[in-house]
Amino acid sequence: MKSQPQHDQVAVKQASPVLLVTGASGFLGWHVTQLATRSWRVYGTWRSRSVALPGVTPVQVDLTDFSAMKAVFQDLNPDAVIHLAAQSSANLCEAQPEQTHTLNVTAAWNLAGLCADVAIPCAFTSTDLVFDGRHAPYQETAPVSPLNRYGEQKVLAETGMLERYPQTAVCRMPLLFGDVPAHATSFLQPFIQTLREGKELRLFVDEFRTPVSGATAAQGLLLALAKVQGRIHLGGKERLSRYEFGRLMGEILELPAAGISPCYQQDVKMAAPRPADVSLDSSKAFSLGYQPLSIREELAALKGQV
Repeated sequence: MKSQPQHDQVAVKQASPVLLVTGASGFLGWHVTQLATRSWRVYGTWRSRSVALPGVTPVQVDLTDFSAMKAVFQDLNPDAVIHLAAQSSANLCEAQPEQTHTLNVTAAWNLAGLCADVAIPCAFTSTDLVFDGRHAPYQETAPVSPLNRYGEQKVLAETGMLERYPQTAVCRMPLLFGDVPAHATSFLQPFIQTLREGKELRLFVDEFRTPVSGATAAQGLLLALAKVQGRIHLGGKERLSRYEFGRLMGEILELPAAGISPCYQQDVKMAAPRPADVSLDSSKAFSLGYQPLSIREELAALKGQV
């Protein structure tokens, strides 16, 4: 078959739909943008730190400035938006509720309104911490009852976005781990470094989640962007405590697991209260084609990369 002329290839590329990703320089943003560039022209927002991401055009903007965000929409005319940017430190949200509310809640509401104005798909990342941890596993219809301000802010963001734009895909995310570029991190990297340095790694035996890798989460978000309106859970298929996860991580990545020791939530003083079990029931997402690997498979895929 005759190869396509170069100018035709350029035309096809230029015709690709435009995806705007907020928080593109973060851990999840990196995974989302790298997957999305296969099908989209991707623009990634940044405020104070520009990070070079392959195939991604950076856009400097203060997400808390509505006029600036409106101008970005007018300039780019995006075909879809994935809103990842947030202050996700529960302890910081507890200490600075007003400052973090502006980004975690107000900016999310404004983005939903901008997407509603032009009727484009919008996906938003919420959290499993909207639940109190007493009635797991949680389906999308379960009542929310967050224990900390971060969870409260995400509940407000969810509700306000869906009021402004019911077509929003509100994606509740679990604990995430995985490979990262030099500019980002997941909780996995500090765990690995601690063990490699021969130090003790204390992990909770009484805190349960349904973790997935960043790569799997990115697949779920793009699936939700295309197929979901309303709330969806993107957790993994296994319920593990942090201690169980750490033991499995040590085994598969061949780390000195003798340094892993069990502890309880009450043993560690934290500014933000933490729920005991926020395992997500993600069967709705599974039925749409979201298929996380087992934690063992996810970790094995990272061997040699972390």
